[in-house]
Order: sequence, then structure tokens, then C-alpha cells
Amino acid sequence: MLELSARELKAHLKTCQLDTSRQQPLLLDVRQPWEFDVCKIENSVSLPMSQITAEFKTLDFDRETVVICHHGIRSRRVGRYLEEAGFSNIINLSGGVAQWAKTVDTKMATY
Repeated sequence: MLELSARELKAHLKTCQLDTSRQQPLLLDVRQPWEFDVCKIENSVSLPMSQITAEFKTLDFDRETVVICHHGIRSRRVGRYLEEAGFSNIINLSGGVAQWAKTVDTKMATY
């Protein structure tokens, strides 16, 4: 699993957007729905950690997937689980949305 800081992820996403031949990464937010409602990274999809074991087969095993949580702990655990399940391209957002709000989107709501 690759670990990217918020700034590194921002740069990575920008590079991906410029390459129109490439499928965009899935931004998979594994926080609770109430957390996702407070703040989220644009284009992210909510799939709470508690639902991962039941729903992971609905995801593309080969698609680059960025796993996101509040501080990067839950997302790292989910990322490891997905890798063990056969996913081949997992990125963990180190520091989570809290770090994203501090360094990338300073107007983002926090909790």
C-alpha cells in the first residue's frame, strides 16, 4: 500500500486529471456517514468501514483506490484488508481529511 500525504495526493490527483486516457482513482471514504456529512474531499464516495466486508466485492479490484478517513488510521486498516482481498492498487491518505483540511483545503469544515 502506498502512503501519500495530503499535498502528495493533491498533486497525484491533478496529474491523473491531466491524463484523460487514465481512469480516475476511486476516492473511498470509510468514515461514518455523519463524518462524511461534515466534510469530504470532492468526488469521494462514502463506504463506512463497518460495511467494507459486505460491500468490497462491488468495487473494481484493479482500479487505483485512495482510502480516506479522519486521521489515516482506519483507512490504513481498510487498505490492508483490501490488499489481502486482492486489490492491486491501494493508496492510504496519511493524516486523513484532517491533514487535507490543514494543508490543501483550509476552508474545509473540521471536527
